[in-house]
Amino acid sequence: MGEVRQFALPDLGEGLTEATIVRWLVAVGDTVRVDEPVVEVETAKALVEVPCPYAGVVTSHAAEEGAEVAVGAPLVTVAVGPENGAPGSGPDGDAAPRTEDATPDHTPGTAAEAVTGPAAGRTAPPDPEHVGGSGNVLVGYGTAPAPGRRRRVLPSSLAGPVSPSPARAAGAGPRADGTPHNGTDRSTRAHPDRRGASRANGDARTPVPVISPLVRRLARENSLDLSRVTGSGPDGLILRADVERALRTAVPEGAPADPHSPPPAPTGTAAREGTRSGADGVRGDARTVPGDADGVPGADDVRSAVGSVRHERRIPLRGVRGTAAARLSRSRSEIPDASCWVDADATELLAARARMNAAPGYGGQVPPVSLLALLARVCTAALARFPELNATVDTEAREIVVLPEVHLGFAAQTDRGLVVPVVRDAHTMTAEELTAETARLTEAARAGRLSPAELTGGTFTLNNYGVFGVDGSTPIINHPEAAMLGVGRIARKPWVVGDELAVRSVVQLSLTFDHRVCDGGTAGGFLRHVADCVEQPARLLRTL
Repeated sequence: MGEVRQFALPDLGEGLTEATIVRWLVAVGDTVRVDEPVVEVETAKALVEVPCPYAGVVTSHAAEEGAEVAVGAPLVTVAVGPENGAPGSGPDGDAAPRTEDATPDHTPGTAAEAVTGPAAGRTAPPDPEHVGGSGNVLVGYGTAPAPGRRRRVLPSSLAGPVSPSPARAAGAGPRADGTPHNGTDRSTRAHPDRRGASRANGDARTPVPVISPLVRRLARENSLDLSRVTGSGPDGLILRADVERALRTAVPEGAPADPHSPPPAPTGTAAREGTRSGADGVRGDARTVPGDADGVPGADDVRSAVGSVRHERRIPLRGVRGTAAARLSRSRSEIPDASCWVDADATELLAARARMNAAPGYGGQVPPVSLLALLARVCTAALARFPELNATVDTEAREIVVLPEVHLGFAAQTDRGLVVPVVRDAHTMTAEELTAETARLTEAARAGRLSPAELTGGTFTLNNYGVFGVDGSTPIINHPEAAMLGVGRIARKPWVVGDELAVRSVVQLSLTFDHRVCDGGTAGGFLRHVADCVEQPARLLRTL
């Protein structure tokens, strides 16, 4: 006798309490192996593929794509055969043999589903990978079999035998749940280079490769079928530009094939349907109000046209955006922050960087040192002189905790929103090492591959908002840190050098700090030291 086991969303670490289902990697009726990823979820930190600790046949999904699931809530149910670690016995007390084509018997009104198979002729030895518990450890379940409650299974007399179907053996025919099975190899889900072929063959269940959940959400909100979009990225990966291009070129159903010939003027009900199509993302002309057959606009037509123009859009506060909102609100409510700023002449810093990157590397070509890495090096030098700003406040103990290591966070804009990757032990790194690490973390952030550990634990944040072309800002401190350094754009401006006026590269530096950890003298001294190092990079040689 088989057993149906329920797999719940495990604790993915770092205090995460929920996750959003991005896409299912397996469908109902598919056979999964131990530790095979079954679903891709988006947490507040990153995209994560969740492996299932059971081997068997998937009998149900607990939620649809786009739904939010709490940690500990059911994700998927799997019908586990006796040889896969599920307790049970056949009519004679022995374990029931496993059949490759056995499918769950969905009987309405029962507390669980049973999986049975023929008594003889198809017995296969258990796969070593299917025996015992999961070897892929996530917080919340480990390598031992889950000690969860057993579900009641139907007696064999009620469940009845389930014989393998020749159509299913050939990869076609309906599943036990009534949904069609087109025989596409599920391995195409794990290999992007196979997805294009599967999509061309009409496999509606094959996930479409999209660069980020934000792009997938953009298509979903505008009712765009991603299977009809041709991706311009590697291996057909769909980028945001592809979706925006498809939305711009979208036309209502029934539009003329010739793009140069104007469509017939809509009237009556057709006009109202066309207006609603415009509200769903199809470009329309709000100045032309469709009318009835006599050419006079009707009241319903006017209301429909006006409604399409003023259609509101709601964005759920969850995932990365929801976590950022909660953290920023907490920072504003808990931290009494203050800001100070100063203009600095960055001409010498830019010249020093140019000389660094022009010098030949020892032993071969070396990558150029980034401006962000030099600013990070300036930050670590200033924190060594003013360690009070590399701190946090323990509100329960009413103590200021000065931290010995500098874990430097830096703001990075991605399709999923603003994230702050953390460079561990930044105070021990050279400019070259900081360049390599910030480049690696930035690439991982834009691809959505950052782990929770790479997004938490920062002690100080560097915010280079100058890349957006702005001069200054008063940013919100990244709770529970104590300060954030902001760097504006570097612009050519008139500057007094000695007693003469010259055109120099000027940057505005700003510091937002927690007034509980220090007073204005310490914050001003830190910011002045940063400005001095920007204006005279040779000062850094004293601390090397």
